[in-house]
Amino acid sequence: MAQSIADRRDQEFVLHEMLNAADLASHERFEEFNKKTMDMVLSEARNLAVKELLPANKEGDETGCSLENGKVIIPSSFHRAYKLFCEGEWVAMCDDPQFGGQGMPRVLSMAAGELFTGANCAFLMYPGLTHGAGKLVEEFGTDEQKKIYLKNLYTGKWAGTMCLTEPEAGSDVGNLTTTAKRNEDGTFSITGSKIFISGGDQDLTENIIHPVLARIEGAPAGTKGISLFLVPKYRVNADGSIGEPNDVICTGLEEKLGIHGNATASLAFGSKGNCTGELLGPENKGMKAMFVMMNEARLGVGLQGFGFASASYINAVNYARQRIQGVDLTRIFDKNAEPVAIINHPDVKRQLLHMKAQVDGMRALMYYTALCFDKVLTAEDDAHKDTYQGLIELLIPVVKGYITDRAFEVCTQGVQVFGGYGFIQEYPQEQLLRDCKITSIYEGTNGIQAMDLLGRKLGLKKGKPFMDLLTQMNTTIAQAKEMEELKNMAVKLEQAVNKLGEVAMHMGMTAMSEKVLDAFAVAHPFLDITGDVVMAWLELWRAVVAQPKIKTAKKKDAAFYQGQVKTAQYFISWVLPATLGKMEALQSNIPAIMEMPDTGFAG
Repeated sequence: MAQSIADRRDQEFVLHEMLNAADLASHERFEEFNKKTMDMVLSEARNLAVKELLPANKEGDETGCSLENGKVIIPSSFHRAYKLFCEGEWVAMCDDPQFGGQGMPRVLSMAAGELFTGANCAFLMYPGLTHGAGKLVEEFGTDEQKKIYLKNLYTGKWAGTMCLTEPEAGSDVGNLTTTAKRNEDGTFSITGSKIFISGGDQDLTENIIHPVLARIEGAPAGTKGISLFLVPKYRVNADGSIGEPNDVICTGLEEKLGIHGNATASLAFGSKGNCTGELLGPENKGMKAMFVMMNEARLGVGLQGFGFASASYINAVNYARQRIQGVDLTRIFDKNAEPVAIINHPDVKRQLLHMKAQVDGMRALMYYTALCFDKVLTAEDDAHKDTYQGLIELLIPVVKGYITDRAFEVCTQGVQVFGGYGFIQEYPQEQLLRDCKITSIYEGTNGIQAMDLLGRKLGLKKGKPFMDLLTQMNTTIAQAKEMEELKNMAVKLEQAVNKLGEVAMHMGMTAMSEKVLDAFAVAHPFLDITGDVVMAWLELWRAVVAQPKIKTAKKKDAAFYQGQVKTAQYFISWVLPATLGKMEALQSNIPAIMEMPDTGFAG
């Protein structure tokens, strides 16, 4: 069975009919990116994804990466894919062309990224982390650092990583032990070890630039004393040429559940006392620099989860149309009944509709959040810019946390639709499931995303971003109420939106009371209900766009538009009632979690 990666028609629907992304071309920043150009970019991205990245995915999973005589070897097929990826200038899609970028809107890069991630996420992590390192240089580097590093990173000539995690300092970054000692020439001697470094070493590029968090000798304890350094694998001379090795040693590669094609490395810095780094940004402001990049990084992880789910769903749909097994249930006693495709069986259709509802909602949320980034850049005044930035801050933990949780569920159902074939390696579903799991763990576990939503984002700017989001939802509800076919759904969503407002106020007040631990014990369920309501809003928005087009569209498009409405009906009729039940539970408090004695658990 030929593998697929994404529903092109739905991509176009969200971009052009729902979000009107091509309107960005009215702003001089994006004037080149009209609808025709956007469609051309997506066609090129799909072509690269299907012809080059997807075929390399299976080898990447089966062969994996190896450490041989101190050298990391990655899957051979990744080399050609990387060369073509860089030649197409895909590393820095949204960035300044003078540094090797394409300058495209982020919403368009999100659509292209869905294709790349769904085709081969393990591969995409190499250029993805490279872009992240480049962004740090662009935001915090000196003019000299930008001159030396930026174009080399944004064109993919050099690779980049992100070195935060240590054996005893995972999510608690402030507990790191890597040190930086001042040198007379203004550089620093770096000593320490980092683990779980994606793309930490590889044989794709001539150099790897490691942004490393470390503590300068004498700096304060905790996160307040952390600085950020640029530490290249090979030293870089003043003229930009590559010099001698920099005492950065790969000490091992992790054997992982998934993403086998990406080298997850343990790195030793300065084990021979000869590792040099240069300060990136102000001293003791390393965590602040990393948090500036956190929105982009967490958006990227949400994209990974979504890419897996999108691919698993479209594979399941195609398989269900092709797999002939069993007769139509209404003809079960007809001895002459011919077997039918399993998509005709009610339970399979239920599974596919649930997958579709989740994937459609994810796509709308990913693209909408990306569009908010573009709106910040094109806002007509500071008030609009502030509104869109606030929506970004609020939605990021939902994008990263909620989407990656739901994506794993979709990938699980994707295996189920294939039945026994879904469980074997001949088909793609089991790899998508394995690869997807990491997305709920790295770049801040989803428990941390939930704490971020409750502890920081809910009360941000006195709650204005949250109220702005509710306003967006109510605008869609008002539009739906004007359509007889959607009125009932609008009323149900309105009830959920109002209830979400009540629960948010309750959670916020509880978090500021003596019951603070009880509040954070259910932060993740609060993230879930927030995500459910956001998804329901986006499903209704889709229906508002689609409903008027059903009668006038050609047969195939009419079915597509009808599918939008039916998907919204399913989500709002089936998922939201359970969400309302969770809201009732949250308002009633769940003290049993914190009252449970430690010794009351197993063992």
